[in-house]
Amino acid sequence: MREIDELVQVTDPAWPELEQAFTGSAVPVRVLPADPDEGRRCLLQLQVTARSVLGALTLHCGGLVLDDGWLRVYGAGGAGGGLPSLGRVNGFPEELDPRWHPAAGLVVGHDVLGGVFCLNGHDPAGNGRPGDPGQMTYFAPDTLEWEALDMGHSAWIGWLLAGGPERFYAGLRWQGWREEAAALELSQGISVVPFLWSKEAHEDLAATSRRAVALREVVGVSADFARQLGPADPGFLGEL
Repeated sequence: MREIDELVQVTDPAWPELEQAFTGSAVPVRVLPADPDEGRRCLLQLQVTARSVLGALTLHCGGLVLDDGWLRVYGAGGAGGGLPSLGRVNGFPEELDPRWHPAAGLVVGHDVLGGVFCLNGHDPAGNGRPGDPGQMTYFAPDTLEWEALDMGHSAWIGWLLAGGPERFYAGLRWQGWREEAAALELSQGISVVPFLWSKEAHEDLAATSRRAVALREVVGVSADFARQLGPADPGFLGEL
C-alpha cells in the first residue's frame, strides 16, 4: 500500500490539464468544491495517484455537473447540497482496508434518467458486465442492460467534455430536457412514465409524463425492473 503523500505528490499531476479542459469544454460543466479530507481518504483507498484523471478528480473537486445537471461525475464530495463522494457512492470502508476493492466495478457517474457509469473491475464477465477490465460500462435505463463503452476512465472524461453526450443521448432527450435537468437538485433525477424501456416511451418519448424524484428512486426502479424483466440482475449501481 502506498502512503497518501506518494499518491498526491507527483511530478506531473493531471489536474492542471483537466482545468484547461473544463474551460474549453463543448458542454456546460460545473466543477464543485471538494471536501479535502474526504478526497484524500478516497484516494488512499483507491490507491491511484494524482497523475491519473481519476485520482485528480477524486482529490481536487467535489464532482462535475455536466449539461446543466443532466450528468454527474463523482469526486471528493462536498457539503451543502453537493454530490456525494466517490467513497460514499461505492461504499468505501470508513478506515483504510487494503483487502477491500469494488468487486464488480467502480461507479463513477449517474445521469438524471438513472443511467449508471461504471469502471470495470478485474473480472467483468464474472460479474455480468461487458467490456474489458478497466474499461467504462453504462447501465442503460431504456434497455435495462449494461453496455460496453470501449474506453477507459480518462478517455471517458475527455469524451464527455468534447460533447459525447449529445449523440449518446440522442434518443433519450425531449424538447425542454435541459430546463428540466437544470431545475433539479443534485440528489434528484427524472422519473419517466411510461418507463423508458417500454414500447410507448420508445415510440414517443415526448408524450411521456416526467417528474423530479430522488435519484436513488429512479435508479432503484430501473434495477428492480432489470431483475424482473431483463436478462440478469444488474448488480451494484451505487449508494445514493
